[in-house]
Amino acid sequence: MKKKFYNVLALVVIAATLSSCATVFGGQVSACQKTKPAAGQPARSVRGVALVADILLFWPGAVVDFATGAIYRPCGK
Repeated sequence: MKKKFYNVLALVVIAATLSSCATVFGGQVSACQKTKPAAGQPARSVRGVALVADILLFWPGAVVDFATGAIYRPCGK
């Protein structure tokens, strides 16, 4: 019973670390993705495909993507 618990725990940890789609596949996070917009500035847009993939595959991955800022689209030049 204890071995099965550890196997399930290891599977959950691996899924959590590999499931944040925008962090893994989104490329390098730019400085504008990491910073919050100032008061009066428009909100940052979210990568819709990465958000849907995070929710469908493993929803804690969305938390990781929002925490790192990778879920937001890169700023235009």
